[in-house]
Amino acid sequence: MQLSPNFSLAEFITSETAARLGLSNEPDAEIIETLKATAARLEEVRSLLGCPIIILSGFRSVKVNSAVGGSSNSQHCLGEAVDFIAPQFGTPQEVCRAILDSTIEFDQLIAEGIDNANGGWCHIAFSDNPRRSVLTAHFHNGKAVYSQGVA
Repeated sequence: MQLSPNFSLAEFITSETAARLGLSNEPDAEIIETLKATAARLEEVRSLLGCPIIILSGFRSVKVNSAVGGSSNSQHCLGEAVDFIAPQFGTPQEVCRAILDSTIEFDQLIAEGIDNANGGWCHIAFSDNPRRSVLTAHFHNGKAVYSQGVA
């Protein structure tokens, strides 16, 4: 099922953790509607960047979110958040700065894991009442430590 011109439901629900642990990561009809809205907002990001976006994590069922160590109030469980990279555009910090400098409405934007060997990723969440919260997450001993802004 296509959620938007460039994003499919499969991209939003694929989870290696769910597959490995035999957990369901199937959203209900209400979440699918939210995912459509999230995909539409992600189309704005894709247009801004001018290149494809690779979704690393979209929707997470409560059990999958728990298995990956996600926050108990994660917007991933609501279908409102996406972790992604856009390597053709640049680093996660460059992507986050471009979004921050744009007029794209978002609730939360986090440059995550930028000090990891894999280069990190961007987390973006959307809501009806966007806060434009901007953070950088550094991981120390497997625990995220957040700072304001994009490092």
